[in-house]
Amino acid sequence: MKGKIIKSTGSWYQVLELETNKIFEARIRGKFKLIKTRLTNPLAVGDFVEFQLEQDDIAWITKIEPRRNYLIRKSVNLSKEAHIIASNIDTACFIFTLKHPETSLGFLDRFLACCEAYNITPLLLFNKIDVLHEEEIEIVKDIEFLYQEIGYETLEISSYSRLNLDQLQELLHDKTSVFFGHSGCGKSTLVNALQPGLNLKTSEISDTHLKGKHTTTFAQMHFWDFGGNVIDTPGVREFAMIDIEKEEVQHYFPEIFKKREECKFHNCLHINEPKCAVLDALETGEIQHSRYATYIKLMDEAEEASQK
Repeated sequence: MKGKIIKSTGSWYQVLELETNKIFEARIRGKFKLIKTRLTNPLAVGDFVEFQLEQDDIAWITKIEPRRNYLIRKSVNLSKEAHIIASNIDTACFIFTLKHPETSLGFLDRFLACCEAYNITPLLLFNKIDVLHEEEIEIVKDIEFLYQEIGYETLEISSYSRLNLDQLQELLHDKTSVFFGHSGCGKSTLVNALQPGLNLKTSEISDTHLKGKHTTTFAQMHFWDFGGNVIDTPGVREFAMIDIEKEEVQHYFPEIFKKREECKFHNCLHINEPKCAVLDALETGEIQHSRYATYIKLMDEAEEASQK
């Protein structure tokens, strides 16, 4: 039998049988190969699987189909391991708030780099627009413009005034989507606004709760009445890329990758090389310092990982 994982609690799963849409409680049978053994979970919500039924309609998962893509978060304590957040994603939505809370551009840029690395289409949602003053709205529009220039799609929204929610539904129609953002950005409130009656808890997991002991991720897929579904996940403290060489990192920053063609050296890493077009663009403001800072950080992380 073939199905899709729609809920994960770590040891138990829910699998949706594709032919009948019947849901079964499921467990893993046998050993599943993880990506170079650096992932903490063998199965993620969004995975397509094969399973067998036994007594009491318990499903035993016997095979995982190859993943089209996935997003990974860093494990809290296990520095050499990571955890798959969700797989087979069509659209990954990042919820940006200028305040309450203030969104970190570094967090956004890391998210975008991961989307580039794992071939996922991102959508930047600028939330809580209705609580901003005129000057703050201008700041948001400037940030929007910067990311639009790079090539990313953006949309200004509000869960309370329902600003552009109809347009957002059109963008998510018949797709598997997932929402990310800082704790308190309004992720659950937005999901509830898009799907009345779902009643997701609106209290987000805080960074405090993610610190210390390794936290198990509990994820679940919910289905939109307008077509498609969303994978709801607990808060993500930091996105991760594994098995990435430092020379590859520039591939995941479109404006840097495009500019590299003008560098004197074909193997330029854009750090301190002479006649580097990327460093020149950084000086003129064509490439943003916040984006470049994340690029350097990911380069450092890739270098460190290669030495372990």
